[in-house]
Amino acid sequence: MSEAPVRVFIVDDHELVRRGLRDLLATDGDLEVIGEAANVAEALVGITNNPPDVAILDVRLPDGSGVELCREVRSRCPDTHCLMLTSYADDDALLAAVMAGASGFVLKQILGQNLVSAVRTVAAGGNLLDQRSTAALMERLRGRSAAADDPFATLTEREREIVDLIGEGLTNRIIAKRMHLAEKTIKNNVTRILAKLDLSSRTQVAVLATKNSQRGK
Repeated sequence: MSEAPVRVFIVDDHELVRRGLRDLLATDGDLEVIGEAANVAEALVGITNNPPDVAILDVRLPDGSGVELCREVRSRCPDTHCLMLTSYADDDALLAAVMAGASGFVLKQILGQNLVSAVRTVAAGGNLLDQRSTAALMERLRGRSAAADDPFATLTEREREIVDLIGEGLTNRIIAKRMHLAEKTIKNNVTRILAKLDLSSRTQVAVLATKNSQRGK
């Protein structure tokens, strides 16, 4: 009696990418694509209604972050393993994804057969972190002891400035004008800040910023 195929759900906002992944995975009889989505909202509905063994998640989605989607999927469907897919290497995104519960992080330039192997590895409970990524993650975890005294220890100078302005109740648009940056740049920074601080909303950042400011007085 043959084993049941690995059930896969694909999340990417580009139809051609989803179609390519579906066709690639369909060539192997031990893999079965059971659904796909173009954004976070669709993905949460599809994955929670019929949890797959592996969810392939694009890091950047039109209505949110693939990292936050990963965290939500792992919370709602703990047996679903998440494999993050991205167009470029980004240590911050990689570490954020791992902290959110991802089992692997691969570039879209990966060879087809290697991606198939990655899906199988993740489905079996393995992970896809290279030595450099593992070392960087351990360094980030060690830094958490310092973060006990300074909750913003892992943030860059720009991110700290944005946190202070969020604490003042300013919107992304106003922060962008204040810092002479594009609003999209501020939005991307806020996403990274949430991931680094393991928070889910601007309100939480504002509260933490206020508490930190009061403690420093």
